[in-house]
Amino acid sequence: MIIPSIMRTKITSLLSLSLAWGVISTLPAIAQESTLTTTDSPTTTEPAEVTTPYQSDSLLSLQGGQKLMSEASDAIDKQQYDLAVEKLQAARQVFNQLSNFYLQLSESFSGIENRIAQEQRDKALETGQLRDEATYKLALVHRAQEKPELSVPLLIQVIRSQNPTSDLGTKSYQQLFEIGFVEDPYSTSNSSQ
Repeated sequence: MIIPSIMRTKITSLLSLSLAWGVISTLPAIAQESTLTTTDSPTTTEPAEVTTPYQSDSLLSLQGGQKLMSEASDAIDKQQYDLAVEKLQAARQVFNQLSNFYLQLSESFSGIENRIAQEQRDKALETGQLRDEATYKLALVHRAQEKPELSVPLLIQVIRSQNPTSDLGTKSYQQLFEIGFVEDPYSTSNSSQ
């Protein structure tokens, strides 16, 4: 019985690797050139500052996700809901991948270089927040399309990620209430006073 579990592990690893390669191969090519800025003394032990065009040229970046969100907002304003859905789904994917990558980096540096670990954790939280905002907007677009059945799982994802007491979590629960998926309204202790 050990052989089948080993084979399953190998198959799972191969599938994960091929999925990762598929994601990487669909991203636009990133320029490999970088500009190094060093101090006057070549024997200095301080790391050289590296500047790359990655952030501005890549879809897999904070700016890339924000551009998709902006395009989605423009499409919503023009009531082009199918285009808005496409852009919001892409933004969710970008922000989710970024959040996962930053979290993995944070975990890798935890206990080794706490400053880097904390910076990456902060970036993971920031991109996770943006992912949840994109998810919430996508749920609203589905409601505008009169497809509440597509909104429900998205709203629940936001509540689970954010917490029901957060602003976005409370708004998501309110949407579930308006759809009729839940029967009891929810109000935070601040709004009931």
